[in-house]
Amino acid sequence: MLDLLKQEIESQLPGRSTEQGASRRTALKVALGATYAAAHVSAIAQTAITTSEEGLETGEKVVDVEGQTVPFYFARPANKSNLPIVLVVHEIFGVHAYIADTCRRFAKAGYLAIAPDLFSRQGDATTYTDMGKLMADIVSKVPDAQVMQDLDAVVQWAAENEGDVKKLAITGFCWGGRITWLYSAHNPQIKAGVAWYGRLVGASSEMTPKHPVQLAGELKGPVLGLYGGKDGGIALSTVDEMKAALQAAAQKGNAAAKASEFVIYPDAGHAFHADYRASYRKADAENGFQRALQWFKTKL
Repeated sequence: MLDLLKQEIESQLPGRSTEQGASRRTALKVALGATYAAAHVSAIAQTAITTSEEGLETGEKVVDVEGQTVPFYFARPANKSNLPIVLVVHEIFGVHAYIADTCRRFAKAGYLAIAPDLFSRQGDATTYTDMGKLMADIVSKVPDAQVMQDLDAVVQWAAENEGDVKKLAITGFCWGGRITWLYSAHNPQIKAGVAWYGRLVGASSEMTPKHPVQLAGELKGPVLGLYGGKDGGIALSTVDEMKAALQAAAQKGNAAAKASEFVIYPDAGHAFHADYRASYRKADAENGFQRALQWFKTKL
């Protein structure tokens, strides 16, 4: 699994630099999502989007999961209730400015958008500049079961804070794209998912016992997969594997598998939605986001 993670990380990064000093998270960060990940601070593209907080309520909260504090960023329309919920699952860099801004974009569209720091037990991914250390110290040590549990806790918070769990959706990018598939198979309340270039296959391990291709028959809500035709880390052959798994599950009566779809952007590479990076493709990113909004509107 470590090799697979290394391949994914190297496929999406312009280069490496020396570790600047990553600290384990022992308490809530002062401003989750306020700055960009250290790995990209020196090369943030001019295309980076900043969405206004006007008309929104935004902030940072925590949930307690079996004695562990899990922080999350949220954004929602101000003075609104019974809001549809979208979980926004971060990349390997944690909840930094790009993820927080994506939450605000969904909030502008009428959602209670929540981005939990799913690495919080292992450390602060936003401080790392050395990708090898990020992979070894944090990403490789995050069990899927922990992630599912943390997302469940955030959903419970949403239900108690003006969110409508009957209209529950999830989306995620890269590492979070894989999690989107997994959580759509985990939570029976999920109505829809949108997975952006998330890994579909891989070796099973104690941390990652199953991958999306093995969970097609367990989907509770349909997933829209948005993938790049020139993604160096996710071969289109694995997308074909997932399509075949979904078709097989559909033939056995899984309605969510039958309703799931893929959209391939032929000229896009990995992380084409990440507007703060050189991989960003404006037209494809905007088209994908509109597709995501339409997918949620239809399925919720």
